[in-house]
Amino acid sequence: MDYKKSTAPTNTVTRNVMELCDETGNIYESVAIIAKRANQISAEIKGELSKKLQEFASVSDSLDEMFENREQIEISRFYEKLPKPTLMATEEFVEGKVYFRNPSKESFVE
Repeated sequence: MDYKKSTAPTNTVTRNVMELCDETGNIYESVAIIAKRANQISAEIKGELSKKLQEFASVSDSLDEMFENREQIEISRFYEKLPKPTLMATEEFVEGKVYFRNPSKESFVE
């Protein structure tokens, strides 16, 4: 997923809770789906960030290197400005971009 193009707000948004349970019929199920998706997004972002920051890892750090590394600071700032994973997941859920299924509700045809 391209997080740079995310339409999720960067701050708190008041939502109508009843609209979140339109698809599932159960607010708790909707929240569980959003939470699982938020964990997936968080893991993806964390992996991407750690991969980018590994390029800057060095065996011995000196004070001069810490102050001179502006590119690393810019990368960190970019990730700090991204919307929170819960907001991204909620936005995806509202827009219908999240695939989910409940095996207990599915009927088995024999």
